Amino acid sequence: MRVALGIEYDGRLFCGWQSQPGGCGVQDALERALERIGGQFIRVAAAGRTDSGVHATAQVAHFDTSVERPLNAWVRGVNGALPSGAAVLWARPVAPQFHARFSATGRAYTYLLLDRTSRPGLQAGRVGWFHRALDVGRMREAARLLLGTHDFSAFRAAECQAESPLRELRRLDIERHGELIVFRFAANAFLQRMVRNIVGSLVYVGKGRHPPQWLGGLLVGRDRSAAAPTFAPDGLYLTAVEYDSVWGLPQPCAREPLIMA
Repeated sequence: MRVALGIEYDGRLFCGWQSQPGGCGVQDALERALERIGGQFIRVAAAGRTDSGVHATAQVAHFDTSVERPLNAWVRGVNGALPSGAAVLWARPVAPQFHARFSATGRAYTYLLLDRTSRPGLQAGRVGWFHRALDVGRMREAARLLLGTHDFSAFRAAECQAESPLRELRRLDIERHGELIVFRFAANAFLQRMVRNIVGSLVYVGKGRHPPQWLGGLLVGRDRSAAAPTFAPDGLYLTAVEYDSVWGLPQPCAREPLIMA
């Protein structure tokens, strides 16, 4: 039997999604909890491997098991065995052909950025921070240059293992809510650290270091070293994974982070 799960977690409490030798990944915590409920080791696969410090409101994973349990056991039972920073939101039986990563048709991320002179206190670890006000209009102008299908090598981590740097960026909206700037990204898929690298370059534009057209030049140049440094993981949230309706998963599989304006 194959089961799909919806999961949320606070990235501050884990060393990323992927299993680590020390057992500090979200995957490690989830597999330990599933083993307690299922009575056997259960391997899980996720839609995306979020980095250390990155949060998720709508991660999707799947696992195979030969044991029979009511679906509620894979939610409430597993939650009882998970640490407080992670929770299963739903469980659904799926066809054996379903794969949390390879069946996904799109993904969405939200980045929350506080731009004020004082570093965050109450929201520490939950938002990114820049020490002065940014020009949202300039950043929106730059963001439009990234929409569509492009080679995103300039925004790709050096250790990224994706076979191709081509990605279709379907959405990049930027909104201001008081001192908080909200970036919303949607794409068919993302390269490793692509969102954080784009946010870092948009901040360079927003603070006036470069004109908006600079981002278009980065795309053409395909040189990671020419772009801005990777921005902090604190404000990044995986907020949606899209699947065809044939799989019978909750639609849409999307949840926004709480925004404290």
